[in-house]
Amino acid sequence: MTTTTTTTTTTTRLRRALRRALRREIPSTVGLLADEQDFAAMRRYRTFAFDDHGTYLKEIEALLKSLARQGTHTTVALFDPDEYVSYCAETGLDPDHPTSRSRFTDHLATTGARVTYTGQPLTTLLPELVDTAVRRATWEYATTVLATAGDCPDCDLDLGRDAFDHATRLLLALLDGAGSGTHHLVCSVPAADDHLLAVLHTARDDQGTNHHDPTAATEFAAVLAAGLVLAAPGGLVLRATHPGRPDRVHGWRLADGTLAPLTEAEVFAAYCTDARTGEPLPPEHGVDHRAGFPLAPDPGTHRHP
Repeated sequence: MTTTTTTTTTTTRLRRALRRALRREIPSTVGLLADEQDFAAMRRYRTFAFDDHGTYLKEIEALLKSLARQGTHTTVALFDPDEYVSYCAETGLDPDHPTSRSRFTDHLATTGARVTYTGQPLTTLLPELVDTAVRRATWEYATTVLATAGDCPDCDLDLGRDAFDHATRLLLALLDGAGSGTHHLVCSVPAADDHLLAVLHTARDDQGTNHHDPTAATEFAAVLAAGLVLAAPGGLVLRATHPGRPDRVHGWRLADGTLAPLTEAEVFAAYCTDARTGEPLPPEHGVDHRAGFPLAPDPGTHRHP
């Protein structure tokens, strides 16, 4: 082998190594059709290669594993066929073309619901992705309600901002009343064409400090605030867990711009009834159903007409 040939081979190998290193620094986004209905909607396009959702998911998982082996940072975004159609209409793209799907996926990388792939199986990733999408949609709906609430005709206060501040104080009062331990809060608010649901996991130490995800707390307060603005017949449940004691479940209803405690019987009935069928459910072992504890009057509350 001549010196020139050796040099050329070495240069080629070096370039390949550099390209591989460069690929590892380019992030990747994979659009995922999470359920059978969304998958069926994409089958209308001639250029969509798959005809079986199970096979599609297996190939998606194989792709994710391949990208991970290459050291590529990958996020998985929820691919919504209806949003895709709207995107193509707005941008003048042909929806029946792979490039259009690729551009929409790139669009989702900054605007859509997405999670980071860290090697988790699809059985774990799919619920996480759907939950992220639901939380995102709930946040957008709740903040829209607050942003469009307008101003109080009497005092000119921003009703959305005032409701959010009030909801934040109510949340702090709930955590203060629950005491130390681990707490699981659920707020449910019926809206005109949707149903808002927010969940918050928090822990309170013996010094009275609350530990939780601040983003989740903000989302929770926004949903509660939306319920206050809408004057919706919503409700809130708090489950308190403390080592060595039975779990306690407390409940409140949204009424008159605040949280009104439920009685013990009302909490039991709400917690032991199937929300879909209305049928009674057996009480959970080791759980005490308690009345909602009274919340001190909020000095910052201003009653609006």
